[in-house]
Amino acid sequence: MTENKKRPNPIDVHVGSRVRLRRNMIGMSQEKLGERLGITFQQIQKYEKGTNRVGASRLQAISAILNVPVEFFFQDAPREDGEQPSGFSEDAAQPLVPDFMSSTETMQLTRAFMKISDPKVRRKIVDLIKTLADTSE
Repeated sequence: MTENKKRPNPIDVHVGSRVRLRRNMIGMSQEKLGERLGITFQQIQKYEKGTNRVGASRLQAISAILNVPVEFFFQDAPREDGEQPSGFSEDAAQPLVPDFMSSTETMQLTRAFMKISDPKVRRKIVDLIKTLADTSE
């Protein structure tokens, strides 16, 4: 007999990944979010993995704490049939918010980049990164 492990619902996984993305974007820890919600960081981990479903009132509270509308958590969510939605020019096989967007390094880079106020300096950094990416191929 095979073991029947219950898989998280794809929508729950998506919502959880969007919670993690936004939390990392603003530099908030799981502990801090849990504290503000009156729950443990372990519960935040379960929400972010999609293991536990986020209820409507809790999602409303998370959206207020993370300062985004509730709709943010459902952007680019998979449809009921499991297919990813595709926009006008997006490749349906490419997720619109790739996993690397949730990485610690990406969040650190983004926060540091946004602190640079001079648009010319930011443009030069983008050009440098493009040049480095082209030479590494």
